[in-house]
Amino acid sequence: MATAPLDYYRQRNFDVVLRAFAAVGAGDADAQVANYTEDIVLEFPFTDPPTVVPGRTAVHERLTNAFKVFQFDLTISDVHACLDPDELIVEFTGSGSYLPNSAPYENRYIAVFNFRDGLICRQREYFDPTQAAKSANA
Repeated sequence: MATAPLDYYRQRNFDVVLRAFAAVGAGDADAQVANYTEDIVLEFPFTDPPTVVPGRTAVHERLTNAFKVFQFDLTISDVHACLDPDELIVEFTGSGSYLPNSAPYENRYIAVFNFRDGLICRQREYFDPTQAAKSANA
């Protein structure tokens, strides 16, 4: 039985990230969670307190609430392939606005994505959580 080359899996997984990022730009929680497994785990280690959001339903709720107050686009600056083709590290920026007061929002991120069967099953995002507070208090 032949297996697909590792680059096939890496590209397939990167394409999932691109679809998820496009959904963020569109403010579309449904489209974003379509790229996640049912048991997705989102982790935000730098928030206070660190936050873990387990499961597609909880992630959808969090995204729906976030898109009510933030509108922004994500721009990828670098992608780091890992030894495991089902893991990618992506560096990116977020640029947009905090909707209640139209204040600008800018942030830099590093995210570690894990994939199963062509969907994101774990996402750990590292970013400066104080940037959102600066926008909210502008």
